[in-house]
Parts: sequence; structure tokens; C-alpha cells
Amino acid sequence: MIYPMKLTAPLKDYIWGGTRLKTEYGKKTSLAKVAESWELACRKDEQSIIASGPDRGMTLEAYIAREGANIVLGSHGSRYSYFPLLVKLIDAHDDLSVQVHPNDAYAFAHEGEYGKTEMWYIIDAEPGAELIHGFRKSITREECRRRIEDGSLMEVVKREKVKAGDVVVIPSGTLHAVGKGVFLAEIQQNSDTTYRVHDYGRLDWDGRPRELHIDKALDVLSFELPELAVGQGIVLGIFAEYSLTIASRTEFFSVYHFAVQGRCHLQATKVSFQSIVVLQGPMELSWAGGKEILERGDSYFIPAGFGDYLVRGEGAFLLTEV
Repeated sequence: MIYPMKLTAPLKDYIWGGTRLKTEYGKKTSLAKVAESWELACRKDEQSIIASGPDRGMTLEAYIAREGANIVLGSHGSRYSYFPLLVKLIDAHDDLSVQVHPNDAYAFAHEGEYGKTEMWYIIDAEPGAELIHGFRKSITREECRRRIEDGSLMEVVKREKVKAGDVVVIPSGTLHAVGKGVFLAEIQQNSDTTYRVHDYGRLDWDGRPRELHIDKALDVLSFELPELAVGQGIVLGIFAEYSLTIASRTEFFSVYHFAVQGRCHLQATKVSFQSIVVLQGPMELSWAGGKEILERGDSYFIPAGFGDYLVRGEGAFLLTEV
């Protein structure tokens, strides 16, 4: 059976996280901090759990295996060797480490999983909040290693101020970091491979310096100047009851932002499944067989080929397809 299914997300309490995912986005947990909420996750160690309908309590991965990836994921989604996406909400109460992700070729050869191209949709940002995106000047591998080792790397990184509504694409190989005071949605390839190169001298929960991954980072880093990092997406249409913006299109995924004031008609075709992450609500999701109330912080998985459904009310959400 295919239907729009609400998901329960795995939660991560990394040391740089805050409390907004609990206090503002409805994540119920005993964790003191919630740095990340994995809104769409099919990984060996972390799984989205179906929270509505007849398959309540089943992992999304088990549901896909039962129904068939070619049916549930669509013609685009089933091209991949395993589930292609990971979608997160991230609360950066403090600076994240400066890091880089490999491409598919390097990641499969060294880590046994996909590489990681990602995009960030900035949901909220404190005044003056920044991110790091690449280098502000071209440097060599040798200079980069020296600066990592002597602590001067931050002198050559490129900083960008961000605000709510900004969109940032981070191709694999790009040096990057989220700065403190930024709350964002991250849509990425289904990979957890991160090579850390700078972490501000922080200690982990056990009081030990967090590991750096210098050699692998240098293998995959791009030392050229990056393209323009921060954008606003492309407004595709402003309709009577909603506006639609293309937040990002990459070879791995497409992300759309919907701002609804009334009614929005959507359709899940046989090409791809859809992921919905609610940024503002409440709204009503309805289809021929039922309805659900969408609250801020909710995540829904719409199987490929499901067909027509409606979102009604006043709110906003991100919709992702492959």
C-alpha cells in the first residue's frame, strides 16, 4: 500500500547543537541538546520510522524493501544502489567544524558509500551569522597542509553572511562550515563521510580533542576559488494561493520551496518519491483516502506514483525529489 507517511526522525546531540529542535520544532527527546534531526534517513545505523497509517512502527527502509524500490522510489530513485538521500534539520548553536566531503569515486573506494554533495536552505539566522564556503584565494595543497598544522587555515577561508531564505550549494570537494546562530535544512546525498580539518580546539564529550582527517581531506579538497555560494533560488511561479521557488537543482536532487496561503495541488509521479519537510504550519495534507495535519518540523514521505494530493492552509515547506 502506498500513501503519504509521516516519519519520526533520529536525533543527534553533537556538542555544537542547541535546543530549538525541541522547543520550536516539536522533537520529543530526553537529550539536552539536539544538533540534528534526520528527517529522511535510510542508513544502517539510523532509520526513519513510519509514524502514521497501516505501516506505523516500520522503518522506511523495511517498507521500501517490502513494496519494491522500483515502485516506491520511482524510475529516478531506483537507479541508485541504495537509498539516495539524507535530509536533515540542523541547529548550529555553536560553530560547526571546518570540513570537506569526497565525491562518489573517492568515497566508494575509501569509505564504501556515496560521496556527498549537499545544499542548505537557511530557515533562520541570527544577525551577522556566517558560513564558510571555500577559500578566499587560490592556495596549493602544500600551503593548505601547513595552515591546517600551524593553525592559520582560518586566515584564508571565505566567509559569507546569511539570512533566512538563502540557499547554498556545497559540491563535494568544497571546504565549508556552518557558523553559530544558523538554523537550516540540509538536503544531501546519503552519506555520513566527513573529513574534518579544523575544530577550534574543542574537546568531545570525553574531554579529548576531536579527530582531524588531514590526509583524506587534502586528497579531495578543491583549492580553486568557489563559485558564488549564497543565492535565493529561482521563483518558478507566484500563483493565487501559493508561491513556488526552485531552491536547488543538482545532478543528485531537486529542492523546491512552497509558501502556501490557501491551497496547493501536488502530484507524485512514477519518476520519483517526494520528501516534504514542514517549515511553517499548521496546514492540511489531503488525498482521496485521507488527510493529515502538517505541523512545523513534520516530515512526510510520498511514494513515487502516489498521484494527486493537496496542501491547504498557511505555511511553508520544502519538497525534494531525485
